[in-house]
Order: sequence, then C-alpha cells, then structure tokens
Amino acid sequence: MILVTVGMQLAFDRLIAAMDALAPDLEGEVIAQTGKGTYEPAHMSARPAIPPAQFEQMVLGSRLIVSHAGIGSVLTAQRFAKPIVLMPRRAELGEHRNDHQLATARKLAGRSGIMVAMDESELADAIHEGLSVRDVTAAPSPSAQNLHRSLAQFIETGRL
Repeated sequence: MILVTVGMQLAFDRLIAAMDALAPDLEGEVIAQTGKGTYEPAHMSARPAIPPAQFEQMVLGSRLIVSHAGIGSVLTAQRFAKPIVLMPRRAELGEHRNDHQLATARKLAGRSGIMVAMDESELADAIHEGLSVRDVTAAPSPSAQNLHRSLAQFIETGRL
C-alpha cells in the first residue's frame, strides 16, 4: 500500500490530483489523507482525516509514503523506517505562506529513504525509486560520527 498524506492544516490538491492520476498504474492500493482539500480522487481511497492510532497502523503497513515536505511526515517515515517521497508545497501557487517546504525538500534530497519530486512531472520517477528502496537506515552524519568517537574515547580513557 502507498500512503499519501498532506497534513491537516492546509489543502494540497496538486499532490492529491497528481497521485490520483498515477494511482491506476501503481501496484497495490493507494490511500490518501487529503486534509482540507477539495479535489475528489477517482482512483484511490481518500479521507480528510485519519485518527493518529489508525494512521500509525497505516504507516506500518505501507510500502511507501508520499507527502508534502512537512517535517512531521519525514519524522514519521524515519520512525517507522519507511521510504518517503516529498513534494513541497509552493507559495507562488498559493499552497503555503512561504517556500520553507522547498528549502526542506532541497536539504533532505539524497538522504537515505527520502526521494524528492519538486513538482508533478518528477513524481512518478520518485515513486518508482521509493518503491525500490529496501533499506532506509540513515548513515550517521559526520558530526554524529565525531560525537560517537569522542564518547567512546572518553569511556575508554577518561579523556576527550
């Protein structure tokens, strides 16, 4: 199953419509949490809201999450070790107040388990890439590696 989520605060009909267009060609069920949107999908199951406990169960059962570039969605995907495709909302299209989601998507692009589609034209390729991901274990950042080395040295020697 592919789980699509746009959060609860703002509509993101552009993502929902793009996923609805792709859904017939995707293997398995596609379920969307549409938030405050007005687009009515014809090719995937959709509901405005999903209770948190049920949402977590759906994440657990999903093969892939497709989402706006919201940090909550990214953290949920990481928590459950699920690959995620991010498509950022854009201020110029009236989808958000500013372009912080573009900045988030750019910053996270290329990280383990995170694919980015900057717009609808990139979505199908990002989804196919996401469906092929088998391991979303993130490699530790250089600063985390340094911290681990320093802690290990302190534990072993009592000095930093």
